[in-house]
Amino acid sequence: MTDPTHLPAVPDPEPAVPDPAVPDPVEPVTDYTDDGVPTFSYVRDRIEGRAATAAAAEELAGGDARAAEAEDAFAERERRAADRLAEIRRSMER
Repeated sequence: MTDPTHLPAVPDPEPAVPDPAVPDPVEPVTDYTDDGVPTFSYVRDRIEGRAATAAAAEELAGGDARAAEAEDAFAERERRAADRLAEIRRSMER
């Protein structure tokens, strides 16, 4: 066996660094008071959200005359394309 006095010296371990203090848990912010009543900002946000949704739905429902014109123009192009395709097929049968 080896004589322990001839082994290299092992350095002393560094002292452990203490963890930073863990803060107390923060109570989550809710849209209701402790009594279960919705807050004013929550109610306001809900009303504004519903108003925005209603306005967007009205806009998408075709309240815009340009959308109707575009649909009519598309239908007309589709009809002309179908007529032209039928004409080409008839000419190939001859």
